[in-house]
Amino acid sequence: MPVLSVIIVNYNVKHFLEQCIYSVLAAARDLETEIIVVDNHSSDGSMLYLPPKFPTVQFKENKENTGFAKACNQGLAMAKGRYILFLNPDTIVPEDCFVQCIQFMQSNPRAGGLGIRMIDGSGKFLKESKRSFPSPLTSLYKLFGLSRLFPHSSIFSRYHLGHLPEHSNNEVDVLAGAFMMIPKEVLDKTGGFDENFFMYGEDVDLSFRIQQAGYTNYYFAGSSIIHFKGESTRKGSMNYVKMFYNAMSQFVRKHYGGSRASLFTSLIHTGIWFRPGLTPFGGFIRRFGLPLIDAGLILLSFWLIKNGWNSYVKTDVHYENRLLWIAFPSFTVFYLLAAYYAGLYDRWYKRSELISSTIIATLVLLAGYALLPEQYRFSRGIILFGALLSFIMISILRWLLVRFNVLDTRREKEAQLTTLVVASPEEYKEVLSLLQQAGIQQKMLGRIAVDVNDGQAAGYWKNLDQLVATLPYKEIIYCSGTLRYADILQSLQQLPAGTRSGICASGSSSVVGSRSANVAGESLSKENGFNLSNPYNKRLKRLTDVSVAFLSLLFFPFQFLLQRKPLSFLKNCISVLLGSHTWIGYALPQKGLPPLRKGIMAANGIPVQLKQPLTEESLQMMDHWYARDYDPVDELKLIRKLYRRLGG
Repeated sequence: MPVLSVIIVNYNVKHFLEQCIYSVLAAARDLETEIIVVDNHSSDGSMLYLPPKFPTVQFKENKENTGFAKACNQGLAMAKGRYILFLNPDTIVPEDCFVQCIQFMQSNPRAGGLGIRMIDGSGKFLKESKRSFPSPLTSLYKLFGLSRLFPHSSIFSRYHLGHLPEHSNNEVDVLAGAFMMIPKEVLDKTGGFDENFFMYGEDVDLSFRIQQAGYTNYYFAGSSIIHFKGESTRKGSMNYVKMFYNAMSQFVRKHYGGSRASLFTSLIHTGIWFRPGLTPFGGFIRRFGLPLIDAGLILLSFWLIKNGWNSYVKTDVHYENRLLWIAFPSFTVFYLLAAYYAGLYDRWYKRSELISSTIIATLVLLAGYALLPEQYRFSRGIILFGALLSFIMISILRWLLVRFNVLDTRREKEAQLTTLVVASPEEYKEVLSLLQQAGIQQKMLGRIAVDVNDGQAAGYWKNLDQLVATLPYKEIIYCSGTLRYADILQSLQQLPAGTRSGICASGSSSVVGSRSANVAGESLSKENGFNLSNPYNKRLKRLTDVSVAFLSLLFFPFQFLLQRKPLSFLKNCISVLLGSHTWIGYALPQKGLPPLRKGIMAANGIPVQLKQPLTEESLQMMDHWYARDYDPVDELKLIRKLYRRLGG
């Protein structure tokens, strides 16, 4: 019988899970351990990629996304260990973690559950490592930002138990769902996770039931783990706020009831509606406000130019308000669409994307203007100078937002990243090959030795904080294998502020990392070298699919002359518009390629549902080339060439 069962729920984070499993296997060497992965219907090829790499791991594949709680319970039903560890896939554990945690629990017989000290990808402590149960006041202190203003207060920061030192073991209320170690006999008494919690709150509920059963929950500081926090980018959103506090409200209704639950629910709902005004300005601007502000500036620009044009240029011309109320909003929508597809609302701001989107939108509008009937025209000058003024105003806005650190231009600087790799000579070669396949252009400063007697390296890993004076690095990639995970955790917490980090297990095909708790974890693999992985190309592919389907439906009667199978083509158009298919897709199921909707035609021009004349190896190579060399113009040419056959 295994001593420990590690249960991991996966959903579209295969490379994080790959690195996580490598670390779990290293931590399980001195302990009889079983690893159970429950996949919640991932679409990133996790179940094709991972099982062959880890034959000792038990994989369970769900046919739909059942949610975190139900998937954990599925893993629990399979588990045979005396201790159960619910572990997030975006975590890294050190070699001594499991043994130390179990020894602590064995020395505390009333321990019902154990959470652990967690750090993010930049080495900073994650305050959610220790928490109290929600109450009306503690939740409102957090909701209104008082816990952030008074991080060590036993009153205002009670939700994260800010008054308890991070480096000391303590009794706590709530175990963080990213790492929950619980004896199997305790779970037999309390039951697993409550599947009624849609998202968030499951860990709070189970922690409460453990205490109700007479046990104690502990925060353990004797070891630490890395939690890359892949969900963190959504935490500033209104959707997250509502879901999180609704889960807290659900918890209170379930366990407290009566007037306390009613008071809690009323206060929380009041606080949620006030939250938009208290949400950090930068987060609101990046996620929601920027397109709205841009729309306002574009409308204002056209209105100002129109008034100036009427007053100083075409003083004898009257423009109907009805026409302007239609034209200007239409122009604005078109400019925003052009900006979106140019990448202006991607994660980082790039000035060239603003220029390109403005030029494209203006040229298309001017061309479209010439096709309008005479009664609907007003002035090319208004379009041209309105576009110019909106470009100037949006440029000034972006400059201000970048100046005040609301927007980030980091993507423009990433090509200039200076990187050191902590690795053996063999591991260093593997990382260089991986980065090259991923298409990452970084300035590699060299290798940092794991062995102090290695005279061929640029320095020794324990002296990284001193090396920054002579080697101005901005990123460190750690290779686990020769270097222990415990050493990586130690080094991470000593890096200079602002340094990026990544981890690559020996024998793996990816690098994972994160700059901070406020930025989602990122992964690099040879898949990053595919043009089809580029968000810009993904948007253009979808735009191409929708445009072809929409125009084909618009002129559908002509398809009886153009299509071999017009009714099947009609069905395919609807399927593409609904997002279940793409016109050009992979010939075979995805394996190590960027995720893609099911194709109607393969890149060789043969319908996907028909038997392909090529060998499986040739088809895999064809799909690989299609994803690697994807070009929107070539895609349009291929669709035009295959148009008569798009009905199958």
